[in-house]
Amino acid sequence: MGVNIMKYKYLDEEYNIRVIRKNNKNTYIRFKDNEIVVTTNYFVTNKQIMKLINDNTSFLNKVISKSNIKKDDDDFYLFGNIYNIIYINKIEQVEITDNKIYANDIKSLDKFLSKYIYDIYLDRLNFWASVFEEKLPKYNLKIRKMKSRWGVCNIKNKNITLNLELSKYNIKYLDYVIIHELSHFMYPNHSHDFWLLVSKYCSNYKEIRKEMKNFSY
Repeated sequence: MGVNIMKYKYLDEEYNIRVIRKNNKNTYIRFKDNEIVVTTNYFVTNKQIMKLINDNTSFLNKVISKSNIKKDDDDFYLFGNIYNIIYINKIEQVEITDNKIYANDIKSLDKFLSKYIYDIYLDRLNFWASVFEEKLPKYNLKIRKMKSRWGVCNIKNKNITLNLELSKYNIKYLDYVIIHELSHFMYPNHSHDFWLLVSKYCSNYKEIRKEMKNFSY
């Protein structure tokens, strides 16, 4: 017969410990239906059970954490890689491990991704600006969703605006768009000289442009 006799605390949450005594030799611990279930024989005392619980806190905490996981049904694309978004209650910070992104909730995930994507965009923009042999003005980076362009170079305001949707694809496409927009500081049109400059830093730009025609904004 199962009886709730004790409590177990993890991350400020209390869980019932239900003890099931049977005529068996060994003692088993599992986590089911949001409670800890201990199956043991009739002669094991409550004190012995609590010692067993305390000796296995690492295992229990791991099992409880997994039970609080909620998985997003949709695949999430980030710089050409596919991730599953997994929400875990009370996780302190967003983590990217292998093909999974762990977050506490959507709000914390959005905040993390906003900075994460901006930092990568800025890093790639600064990198290519340092590669350019031509003299470039001091520019500003803006990121936003655009429905018909991957990037915009505002020569007057020295702003380079990059489409947020580029963050879904392999970083080589972001690099191409950055090279494209930096080249507009030299040539505001799409003249022959403009494309020569683009090809100087992205020799396979025609192939990349062809691939990007199949992308959605």
